[in-house]
Amino acid sequence: MIHKIYSDLESFRGLQLEPGLNILLADKSKGASLKQTRNSVGKTSLIELVHFVLGANAGKSSLFRSKPLVPWAFGVELDIGRDRVAIERSGSDHPKVVVSAGEVSSWPIQPVRNKTTGNLTIQTSKWKSVLGNLVFGLPVDRASVYGRFSPTFRSLFSYFVRRQDSEGFTKEICYSSKQQIWDSQVAISFLLGFDWSVSQKFQELREQEKDIRQLKKVSKNETLPGLPRSSASLRTEVALAEAKARKLRRELDEFNVVPEYKSIEREATKLTRSMNRLANENTADRQLLDQLTKATENERTPEVGKLETMHQEAGVVFPKLVAHRLDQAAAFHRAIVSNRKAHLRSEIVRGKARVARRDREKSVMGKRRADLMVILRSGGALSQYTLMQEEYSRQSTRAEALKQELAMAEKLDSETTKAEIERRQLKERLHQDFIERQAVFDEAIVLFGEISRALYERDRAGRLTIGASENGPTFDVRIDAKKSHGITNMQIFCFDMMLAVISARRGHSPGFLVHDSHLFDGVDERQVAKAIQIGRQFAEECGFQYIVTMNSDALPRDGFDAGFNVNQYINSQRLDDSPHGGLFGFRFR
Repeated sequence: MIHKIYSDLESFRGLQLEPGLNILLADKSKGASLKQTRNSVGKTSLIELVHFVLGANAGKSSLFRSKPLVPWAFGVELDIGRDRVAIERSGSDHPKVVVSAGEVSSWPIQPVRNKTTGNLTIQTSKWKSVLGNLVFGLPVDRASVYGRFSPTFRSLFSYFVRRQDSEGFTKEICYSSKQQIWDSQVAISFLLGFDWSVSQKFQELREQEKDIRQLKKVSKNETLPGLPRSSASLRTEVALAEAKARKLRRELDEFNVVPEYKSIEREATKLTRSMNRLANENTADRQLLDQLTKATENERTPEVGKLETMHQEAGVVFPKLVAHRLDQAAAFHRAIVSNRKAHLRSEIVRGKARVARRDREKSVMGKRRADLMVILRSGGALSQYTLMQEEYSRQSTRAEALKQELAMAEKLDSETTKAEIERRQLKERLHQDFIERQAVFDEAIVLFGEISRALYERDRAGRLTIGASENGPTFDVRIDAKKSHGITNMQIFCFDMMLAVISARRGHSPGFLVHDSHLFDGVDERQVAKAIQIGRQFAEECGFQYIVTMNSDALPRDGFDAGFNVNQYINSQRLDDSPHGGLFGFRFR
């Protein structure tokens, strides 16, 4: 329990607290105007102070690192384990706390004495380990023993002292709007007495699935632009790519580089053109020979006798002189025909000679070209070989990339399947844990029902439903009434009180439950009165403190049971909205 809250700030309004129910009221000062408010008198600051001394992070925005408060130390005197100690912390030296009084020999980590000041000090990180061990039974080296996603003192403690600044009065199972699902599952499972490691495994599985999703996002990366494709289609592409690469490899292995390939290729091409030219010339000469042969056959000597006979038949008689001249003309024509035939025969001979010569040249050229083609077919140029090597390199690289892509796709398939199997196994394990811990299960459900029935009578009995889902344990809180802000707050009250009672029974409790005035905003006066009485009842029965802060005009005037005197639980230190009536004795905000 908390015995005392104090500070070396002279104006600080220190508090002495008692076992059981403690109510801290904020009054409205006499003569206060309507504009004056009690929102800054220190009710919520008291909550922040407790968190600050008990290891909360003290960032630059921390209240206790603000300029008016940073020089001063703030302390809490409380029971830690079996011992009563006084712990102080200041904004100016927030990385450590000071043990100003009390026995610390039972602490698993011993504080050290400052040589300059003589104070016993301990680093805040170690202080949280001490608290986790002595308050909740956590291992001192929790991280190495339990690993990631395990319960921490700060996470567990925050269910006992919710903070308005963290939006802690928004949802029953969360003490902060920024709290992750695994943290609430682990913490609540731990506090109720279930196997919290199942929730830890669920978070580890979520991290694995997060990695899988991250791998799938690689599909947008230029290095593997095809991802994710099905492993079946990738296997086909890999087979085809590897086959093409093997074929190119064989062709490279069998390739014979001809050093003079280009010059040989040029010579073969030149021979081909020459042979084509000779063939064309032979065709022309053969056509000429056909014409010459036909001309030779058609050449005839003129027949003078027929002319003479024709004239005789016509009754014309040539004189001897004319007959002599006709004979001469016939002889002349015979000579011309003979000469022409001789000329045609000589042209035919020359034409045939040209064709024969060209055929011989073509034969020689053809043999040379044939030899060259054998050389060209047996190998290739170095440049061609280089191009083939480059193509083989491209195909090999593509095949390897496809293989990597296939391996990635198969890994994704495998990991996804394993995750699905593990999720089902974890759900079954969680379900089995609920069965094996039926007493714990029943205690939480029955206790929540009792608290809600005491708060709202039987017609509005609340229900705590604990389930096993494929995403971990679920904790659903319902009170049968019209949904409102007040109902939500009372659901939080019932849930917190249930956790405080079970934790106290198990011996894993800080020894107090603190509710800020914000919890009772919008709540019917009768329910506020019943909540105060329920808190007093369970606090006395289970041996913990129930500390409530509220405005004095929000304190119920009726609704209490007969014989219950609320005034005896009101703290003697009364805050108010006057300039010096707040927790710190002055206003700075």
